[in-house]
Amino acid sequence: MPLHVPPAPAPALRSVLTALGSPTAVREARTPSLRAALGPATPELPLPVHVLDRVTPEGTAVTSLAGWRFLIRCGDRAVAAAETMLTPDGWAFSHFFEGPYIAATEQALRQAENMKGAYQPRLLSVPGLYMLTLWLHGDLTADGADGHPAATDLLVPLAPAPPGIAAHRPHRVAELLPLLTHRVTPAPLLSSPA
Repeated sequence: MPLHVPPAPAPALRSVLTALGSPTAVREARTPSLRAALGPATPELPLPVHVLDRVTPEGTAVTSLAGWRFLIRCGDRAVAAAETMLTPDGWAFSHFFEGPYIAATEQALRQAENMKGAYQPRLLSVPGLYMLTLWLHGDLTADGADGHPAATDLLVPLAPAPPGIAAHRPHRVAELLPLLTHRVTPAPLLSSPA
């Protein structure tokens, strides 16, 4: 089933296009694959990046929008990504980057397109675990910048995933969130014997 990619804010896309058109921005980027790319580079698949801030006692994930991520495609593959962020003046280009999450994001998106059901793809970052997931939101009409993971939404951990969590295995939020919460919650300090 096709994914319903939410539209990115126009200023976010413009800022990425401007950065791609700037020889200085591309040359100074820490992305050798983008600097060495042959042919035109185009931003595709804008995904809102949400950060898991906390989980309420009721088990609701509280997230905040951190930015929009665009995969940068040259030819038939993504070679890098561009991140944008919200500033007091609006959406602005932040940086280019590359690494394992580029290919993992593409793989998870292809996997999601073959699932039953329709989803709105987003990214959910779990900073306490150095983890990134493809968040498949069930409300196709939702604003990609808002909301929180519903219990029936799917999370697909991207590779590399933390130890004990299988990459590219879809989990319902209701199943994975308790595990993540347990992993991120610091263990209580034990008092020393008297």
